Amino acid sequence: MSEIESAKTRALDELAAAGDAKALEAWRIAWLGKKGFVTGLMKKLKELPREEKPAFGQAVNILKNELARAFETRTSVVAPARNASRRKIDITLPGARPERGGLHPITQMQGHMITCMRSLGFEVVEGPEIEDEFHNFNALNIPPNHPARSEADNFYLSDDLLLRSQTSTVQIRMMETRKPPLRIIAPGRVYRPDTVDASHHYMFHQLEGLAVDRGLTMKDLKTTLVLFFSGLFGEDVEIRLRPNFFPFTEPSAEVDVACTFCKGEGCSTCQNKGWIEMGGCGMVDPNVFAAVGIDPEEYTGFAFGLGIERLAMRRYGIPDIRLLTENDVRFLKQFR
Repeated sequence: MSEIESAKTRALDELAAAGDAKALEAWRIAWLGKKGFVTGLMKKLKELPREEKPAFGQAVNILKNELARAFETRTSVVAPARNASRRKIDITLPGARPERGGLHPITQMQGHMITCMRSLGFEVVEGPEIEDEFHNFNALNIPPNHPARSEADNFYLSDDLLLRSQTSTVQIRMMETRKPPLRIIAPGRVYRPDTVDASHHYMFHQLEGLAVDRGLTMKDLKTTLVLFFSGLFGEDVEIRLRPNFFPFTEPSAEVDVACTFCKGEGCSTCQNKGWIEMGGCGMVDPNVFAAVGIDPEEYTGFAFGLGIERLAMRRYGIPDIRLLTENDVRFLKQFR
């Protein structure tokens, strides 16, 4: 027991003399380590008579706890000075800013399109991406034997359900639940099993537009598209309406915009045509009105569907649609 008291005094004196981290670690090993002084005392318990063991064991534990607390106190005094000398901070230097993210170019393009159409009085609506055959085909005047309904041109999930092949399904749902006049746009994803190349993909985005009112004509459709593209690309943009056929519009047309990359000379992006197809448009077919309970003798309307990826490529100078889905950070950083 006298050895414990003298050891305590000696240990505390040595600890007070330890002035750096190396000396502190040496002290800890010598007194509290696995082969240190306190561990050696605990080993002497088995040599003592049974009646002396409790008092001796208690005294050793008290010594161990006191030395451990003293070590922590001394470390808190010595270690901070050591760390501060190694990690000095120059507060005059500018801070490191965290890297800033940004919106995907398709999201940005969709936002620009919505802004332009809202300025023309159109409301934004949405619809489901999984559709039934009535909304995707029947109500759009596409009969059961039409080749557009084949499995080669659609992603069927069951006999009656499929991933929508066009956002025109949303105009059917809106006309089912609302009465004219209507002016709506519906942005969203669509799916078609196309061969992927510089201007085609099996999953892409469309913005569907629909206006229904008394007395609307093809002139109103063309004026809307001219104002829309002028707001999107500037007044010098060149567009054309090329006659075409769609089951749900009559008359129908394709909307083309002059290719930015080749200036009309032809390239891989425009497939050597000088023009990039942006979507289709036309006057709503009377059979579509009849399918949703709107009187085609009282109301007329026009509709259009525009590819958001192709508009983004035109606006941002992107030569290949595949860049928009490859998620290359080096590419996406350009649009922050």
